[in-house]
Amino acid sequence: MKTPSAFYKPLAIGAPEPFREIPVSLERMIHFVPPHIEKMRAKVPDLIEKVDVVLGNLEDAIPADAKSDARNGFIQMARDNDFGSTGLWTRVNCLNSPWFLDDIVEIVGAVGEKLDVVMLPKVEGPWDIHYLDQLLAQLEAKDGLSKPILIHAILETAEGVKNVEQIAAASPRMHGMSLGPADLAASRGMKTTRVGGGHPDYAVLSDADDGGARAAYQQDLWHYTVGKMVDACLSYGIKPFYGPFGDFSDPAACESQFRNAFLMGCLGAWSLHPTQIGIAKKVFSPDAGEVEFARKILEAMPDGTGAVMIDGKMQDDATWKQAKVIFDLAKLVASKDADMAVIYGF
Repeated sequence: MKTPSAFYKPLAIGAPEPFREIPVSLERMIHFVPPHIEKMRAKVPDLIEKVDVVLGNLEDAIPADAKSDARNGFIQMARDNDFGSTGLWTRVNCLNSPWFLDDIVEIVGAVGEKLDVVMLPKVEGPWDIHYLDQLLAQLEAKDGLSKPILIHAILETAEGVKNVEQIAAASPRMHGMSLGPADLAASRGMKTTRVGGGHPDYAVLSDADDGGARAAYQQDLWHYTVGKMVDACLSYGIKPFYGPFGDFSDPAACESQFRNAFLMGCLGAWSLHPTQIGIAKKVFSPDAGEVEFARKILEAMPDGTGAVMIDGKMQDDATWKQAKVIFDLAKLVASKDADMAVIYGF
């Protein structure tokens, strides 16, 4: 482990200084684009106005014979567009693949100044982050970049979950983590083919009642892992996210899974289909009524101390902190989303 004095030093001569704190940005939905498909790249200018993050996907769902085309397509879409306040990310291929090194070297060299975050799949431990950290520093120095590129880890193996705290603490480049439920299910030997969400067989039964029918209540397969990820991320000042929800035909279940993650502390989720953009925007923007109640608490307790009664409920320093989380998020949403700013009264 690096000593505290060395933690924030660049890992290559001439590389930019690491961030001391992760830049504040709105990331309710990370929208995946397959950049090897020209008609999908053509939709990027419109997407920039609708989403918080545009991600060029180079890994899963890209056929092996299209990996180079996807990489080149991402570079082209990065060059062709002004992303403004919308984030530009890429999910590269995993470290043990034959495409990873070319992904990083070619993309950083071509469009590194525009790139905000590299999403790294199948992170097993801090050693994976250390390798990419050093490589990015060397390329930033070589290509004369002015700002560091951040790393976002996908938590999708049993070993990665086991090492989640060390991953979160591995580098000042760490932006955050996303839950990858499909690969994680396979890694754990879970008996499901679903991508995120619940499962009808993962349930608890109501008590028996004179031999009558017993109600079954479906449980959340991912509750433990999301909670563990959120604790690790927030402990080290980085951002937790839910990943994909694969059933595009069930928007209600998608919204439920996203909302569970939001309530537990996640800041956003992946959108793999255009219909999921609106769901993520709705879920990860705080409810207007909650924002108004949070405003009342903050106004009644300007310095966050003491106790007051508001609408028949006692508020103290702990609920003041809760209110500040809601209100600060609402201000961040309003800074980019004019419609929500009106709803919130900002």
